[in-house]
Amino acid sequence: MKPTPPGWPRISMSLYYLDPAQAIDWLRRPFGLELRLEVEGEAARIEHCELTYGDGVVMLGSPLDKAETFPYMRSPRQLDGANTQSMMVYVDDVEAHCARARVAGATIVKEPTTTDYGPDYWTDRGYECGDPEGHHWWFLSAAAQPGG
Repeated sequence: MKPTPPGWPRISMSLYYLDPAQAIDWLRRPFGLELRLEVEGEAARIEHCELTYGDGVVMLGSPLDKAETFPYMRSPRQLDGANTQSMMVYVDDVEAHCARARVAGATIVKEPTTTDYGPDYWTDRGYECGDPEGHHWWFLSAAAQPGG
């Protein structure tokens, strides 16, 4: 594989929020995402945003200003809460991360649980939560690797 552009991981993703400015602020507080780039348009509308967590990049924007060009871009709020994409993020301390998300108002869908995928795989501990617009996020910490 050829190298990626500087500062870009092999895979990144985009999410759409009806209120991107609120989403940027909210995602930073409970989840620890860091703002890398924010592009404002007319009337301080967020045209594009890049948030990072480690080497991962999450881009976000509003589906409202893209409806003609990209009619398939939607927030879960526009789809009665349906999700077409969910995120999984590895964190150092799932319990502390969950507590921080709960205090910030995240909807905890599944409390921290340990899952053992069998001797050929791994065991991890994770939880599932929803953000204010209904995107679902899974946060996990690796507990053990095979043979370890």
